[in-house]
Amino acid sequence: MDQPESPATIMPEPTPETVSEATAETALQTSAPGEDYQETDIFQWANNLVQYVDDLKIDLYFFNKNYTVYRTKLSGDVARQLRPLFIDELLEYILGGIDNGLRVRNFEEAEKEDNVLQKTKITNIEKLVEVFGWLRTQQTAIEEFVDEEHDLKRMKGVIAVCKHASFDRPFYVFKSLPTSQIMKGPTAWTLKDNVFRPFDKMSALKIPGENQLLAVGHDLFVFNQSKLKQLFGYDAKAASIAQQKVAEIEANFKLSFVEGVSLQSLVKGKPSTIRKLQSVQPSLVTQRQILDHAEEIGVDLMEDDSGAIIIMDDKDLTKFVNLLNDDYVESPMTGQRYEILRKRPLKQSDEDMLPPGA
Repeated sequence: MDQPESPATIMPEPTPETVSEATAETALQTSAPGEDYQETDIFQWANNLVQYVDDLKIDLYFFNKNYTVYRTKLSGDVARQLRPLFIDELLEYILGGIDNGLRVRNFEEAEKEDNVLQKTKITNIEKLVEVFGWLRTQQTAIEEFVDEEHDLKRMKGVIAVCKHASFDRPFYVFKSLPTSQIMKGPTAWTLKDNVFRPFDKMSALKIPGENQLLAVGHDLFVFNQSKLKQLFGYDAKAASIAQQKVAEIEANFKLSFVEGVSLQSLVKGKPSTIRKLQSVQPSLVTQRQILDHAEEIGVDLMEDDSGAIIIMDDKDLTKFVNLLNDDYVESPMTGQRYEILRKRPLKQSDEDMLPPGA
């Protein structure tokens, strides 16, 4: 079923009592990355979730620094803590926002402001899509977490996968797992009956209580900006600037790509390239200057029959961006050629600033 098409920034009037069951089911169904994008109305979604929240089935997963996902085994007592820990405060924040004028804004459009809930498309975040690949298409390959084999301290984040019989697909709550909140073996004690005892082979974990990330449909709602970067390496502001630079490059240069590849897709998920794009000025040089400089410096940059610069893979992209950023130089003293990793403009002395003959 399709999700509602109303903009997420419009606060709906209906209350849970006035929303029909069929409408609720439609609003709560989520879509997988890769399907046609439909914006999620988070206020209507939260309003509708109220009638199902008592019957949610919540499964818990860990993922490590390599974004490998592990399923967890929970006791009944721990399972009963999942809703208060992952759902209640998040739902309260969104529903409270209806009366408090909470606005929803695309993460890339502006910096965090008061009373603004930021969001971005799931497909913008390469590592998040990688995690969803495990959850949606590789369930049989997900191992059960065993501390002796996988090490709790190596786990980067936790995922609460929330399901209901009325939903076609679940929604997902993500939180970080700070190593400072993990206690293991001889480095920790437990206090029982007023006596300190060794932890032995046990490990203890405290899940952060604050709201961090929520995935519904094609959208990721960001309650804590730093956690998005910490968990998935996504800097929305830098990515937005890089996207603008890509548009400038495409407007100023004639480029040729292999089928299925674009400049935007090559840049995506490459922090070093994204950082470098922050400072490039595509309008300062011409295509001919780029090609001539590449030939002078000995950088292999190819042209097709129409004169377009061929970008086949990451290596070609790196060479092109380095040339655009003027990162290749030849020493007039030794003739050696260098790739500059970091540039710092030289300060001019007072004498250098005097006109000739002064």
